[in-house]
Amino acid sequence: MVKLLGKTIRQLSEELKLSKQAINQRINSINGFRSKHTYKVKNHLEIDNQGVKMLANFGKQKRQDRQPNQQDKNDKIDKIDHILLKQLDVKDQQIANLQQALDQQQKLQIATVTENHRLKEHIRKLSGLLEPSSATQQQQSNDKDDTLSNSINAIHDNAENDKQDQSHIVDEKKKRIHKNKVNKSWWHFW
Repeated sequence: MVKLLGKTIRQLSEELKLSKQAINQRINSINGFRSKHTYKVKNHLEIDNQGVKMLANFGKQKRQDRQPNQQDKNDKIDKIDHILLKQLDVKDQQIANLQQALDQQQKLQIATVTENHRLKEHIRKLSGLLEPSSATQQQQSNDKDDTLSNSINAIHDNAENDKQDQSHIVDEKKKRIHKNKVNKSWWHFW
């Protein structure tokens, strides 16, 4: 397994079946690893036993670090689900209340329409009982005819006055135009 003596990066890469670049990446990703667990022997770098153990367990440590994060994410998702379910319950209750209010409004509308029909029928019955006498009807008819004929005469008089005013204005405009044409003739200047 792991010897008590330090190992070079090459020895460690062969033992862990990783490339030298992967070992270097692991060394660089751990804070303070080089200063605490490496030392130089001749012209190569050796890693002490504690460093070798850290690098050998690097993948396991990463997975263990990820598990609490996953648990935190699951807890957050559960909380969000709980909040959303509460909101959904509240919205369901609001919809039920609105549906009930709509039903009440429709019932009230139907009752109002029914009452209106009943009152119209009652008015028709009453109007049938109170038919005016023929003399009163004749007087009302004469009054309407007089009012109508007076209105027609007034409209007719206004229309005749308007026609006369318009024909007078048109005649004046024609005279001005004719006068201007006579003055603008070319032989007039000779």
